[in-house]
Amino acid sequence: MTEQRAAHVWAQVTVPVIAAITGNALGGGLQKIALGADIRIVAPDARLSVFEVRWGLIPEMTGTQVLPELVGRDKAKELTFTGRRVSGEEAAAIGLATRADPDPRKAALELAREISGFNPHARPRGEAAARDLRAGRRRHPAGRRADRDRRAHRQPQPGRGGASFEKRAPRFTD
Repeated sequence: MTEQRAAHVWAQVTVPVIAAITGNALGGGLQKIALGADIRIVAPDARLSVFEVRWGLIPEMTGTQVLPELVGRDKAKELTFTGRRVSGEEAAAIGLATRADPDPRKAALELAREISGFNPHARPRGEAAARDLRAGRRRHPAGRRADRDRRAHRQPQPGRGGASFEKRAPRFTD
C-alpha cells in the first residue's frame, strides 16, 4: 500500500489535482502519480507507458483501476500487455491525458486559477462525489481482481526486475 500512497493521497485532497507532465511518465511515474491526478496535461513530446511488463512486474492498482476507465478496456489491455510508450499527443487522443499543451505547467497553473475562481463550497462536494465513484470502483469485481493482483505482486520473484537491465530473459517461478 505504501507504494500507492501518492495516488491515495490525491484521492483525499479536497481540490482537483492537476498533473503537468513533461519528459517520461513510465511505470510507477504513470500509474502511481499521474493516473492518481484528476487532470493530466502533457507535453506533446512526453512519453507515457505502463512499463512494468518490460521488467517482469505486475501493474499496480491505479493502472488496473483507472486506466480502463480513461482509455477503454481494450486499449488498457494493449498498453499493459505490451508496455508500449505513447507520446503526449497520442495520450491525449486516446484519453490517457486530458490534453496536450506545449507548456503543461503553464496550462496547469492557468486551469488551477480558473477552477479556484468558482464556488469553493461546490468543489469539495464535487470531489466527494468523485471519491465515492472511486470507492465504488474498489468494491467492484475489478477491485477484487486488483486485490488478487497485489497479493500476487508480493510473491517473491528473484531477479524479475534485473532481467531487463541485464538484457536477459526473465525467470519466473510459480
